[in-house]
Amino acid sequence: MDIAARRTADPAHWNLASAIRVLSMDAVEAANSGHPGMPMGMADVATVLFRNHLKFDASAPHWFDRDRFILSAGHGSMLIYSLLHLTGYEQMTLDQVRNFRQLGAITAGHPEYGHVEGVETTTGPLGQGIATAVGFAIAEEAMRAEFGADLCDHRTWVIAGDGCLMEGISHEAIALAGHQKLGRLIVLWDNNDITIDGRVSLSDATDQHARFAAAGWRVLSCDGHDAADIDRALSQAAQDDGRPTLVDCKTIIGFGAPNKADSSKAHGSPLGADEIAATRAAYGWSHEPFHLPNQIVADWRAIGQRGAAQRAAWNDRVDGLSDEARNDFARRIGNEVHPRLNAIIDAFKVQTLEAKPKVATRKASENVLEVLNAEMPENFGGSADLTGSNNTKTGGQGVFSAENRMGRYLHYGIREHGMAAAMNGIWLHGGFRPYGGTFLTFTDYARGAMRLSALMGLPVVYVMTHDSIGLGEDGPTHQPVEHLAICRATPNTLTFRPCDQTETAEAWEIALSQDATPSVLALSRQNLPLLRQETGENLTAKGAYVLREASATPKVVLMATGSEVEIAVAARDALEGQGIPTRVVSVPSMELFRDQARDYRAEVLPANTVRIAIEAAVRQPWDWLLLGERGQEDRSAFVGMEGFGASGPAPKLYKEFGITAEAVAERAKALL
Repeated sequence: MDIAARRTADPAHWNLASAIRVLSMDAVEAANSGHPGMPMGMADVATVLFRNHLKFDASAPHWFDRDRFILSAGHGSMLIYSLLHLTGYEQMTLDQVRNFRQLGAITAGHPEYGHVEGVETTTGPLGQGIATAVGFAIAEEAMRAEFGADLCDHRTWVIAGDGCLMEGISHEAIALAGHQKLGRLIVLWDNNDITIDGRVSLSDATDQHARFAAAGWRVLSCDGHDAADIDRALSQAAQDDGRPTLVDCKTIIGFGAPNKADSSKAHGSPLGADEIAATRAAYGWSHEPFHLPNQIVADWRAIGQRGAAQRAAWNDRVDGLSDEARNDFARRIGNEVHPRLNAIIDAFKVQTLEAKPKVATRKASENVLEVLNAEMPENFGGSADLTGSNNTKTGGQGVFSAENRMGRYLHYGIREHGMAAAMNGIWLHGGFRPYGGTFLTFTDYARGAMRLSALMGLPVVYVMTHDSIGLGEDGPTHQPVEHLAICRATPNTLTFRPCDQTETAEAWEIALSQDATPSVLALSRQNLPLLRQETGENLTAKGAYVLREASATPKVVLMATGSEVEIAVAARDALEGQGIPTRVVSVPSMELFRDQARDYRAEVLPANTVRIAIEAAVRQPWDWLLLGERGQEDRSAFVGMEGFGASGPAPKLYKEFGITAEAVAERAKALL
């Protein structure tokens, strides 16, 4: 069917979809950058979705029981911005659309969570949207199981492109979703057969239908430019049969552009004035740039108000709950900090001091989680097939599965990247505080989603065990040396490397108190003694503190984290025995220490002392502590790793690489 025939076949739909197309063309042209082709190609699908299927109320963007719409193909951001403006989201004014991609506008080049209401998650890195959507769908299932369908009954809709399905994370995501039978997850595939370089066939020949079906998905198809056919497919997709659904929407990128449609020319650059004029003529759209006829605006605004009655009925059901139930539900969906968190940790620290356990900090973390999870139903744990190594599952937690939606622990499988993205989605959905584990070295695999946790300000918790050469025999492939530096270099991320069970408990207290910052807990495989001799104040919250004081005005300050704090304490004892006053400073979080007042930092790290940092990792993040704030290069040193590790028992590795109390003491004496 040609464009003229489509215009006349369903004029009401055509006018609604055309408004998306022209706004997208005009905004990209005004910005002189962007991706017009995808919004033009998916305008028909998006129109049918918002008009007939999506449960939402534009006047209440944060309504908990709304359907979630995720634009995984984030380069086509003008699609969602057009939809938000047309349906009446208050923030998305026409001026914001006019200022697409301009500094200070909420219409960023790719959709940014927190910049504008209606954007459920940051997308742009391809594949992240569809993977994050899996977390949304998991959380919806879990919340519905816990609170009932009267309070939680919605779907997650995703628009994903060819590029999203090529990215490796998409395979992790679809395999997990299929296994978990997330029947309310619906992916609308913008099957336009175009990437930046040209035809998809240049780089890929995957049978996506077979791929998704093999992962346990239902696969449907439609003509992505035929409103009736789209509606048929979406109606079928909305009928949950226990499988997530892929809808293959066959579309033409840059639909209607006479010279650039169905080519990469419509993908990542403005169409140009002449092509836009010709496209307007093909659409039968005679209006000036950014001008929308009143009737089309009114029709779109009516679509934006379609869910108001459903929202009002939902509010009535919430209001009908008992005070206790309503308050608990409100706390959960608001992702509020548990009111007893501090009390639980305080009691645990007292018990720890009494017991004086010598345990790996991964085991200490498990001990903390045992008491936390018993009182905090919002904690939603998991591991990338390393449950017994990460120690992330606690008694009574239950395993989340297709058969048990009440479980609060998820076996993610060997899918570090998919796990991290799903955790982002679980938090964004609301109702749970997700944490997930793997080995610290495998943050490499999870990195893309971990970066988005920080970028979006999501306080998910990454439990990263086997944090050094101390894991021993598994060898350098599994021994992280640069990973602490990478985590510490990431903006808006708290990296903790606790030295004992008390610091581990304090790190968990801080991590679960955050509302806009993710945390990384780097935890040891090897057993560590309890070094903290007091309870009370959360000293980890200071980032660094004096763990062992010198016998007199310190001449040497030894700084360390995690398993190396024990080495620092032993070196201090040796130096003190030789009459050299030595202070030990534990540095569980560089980021939090940086945040302290200058006077406090100067008190912990006094001038005119020898400073030595000890960590079984690379030196890079330590220089500001060694040299900054009156440190001296000729009176400082780093004892740690200068390259990769090796395979062997942990004690021998520490000796091999010179990370010993004896080496530290000798280095200190040489610098005096």
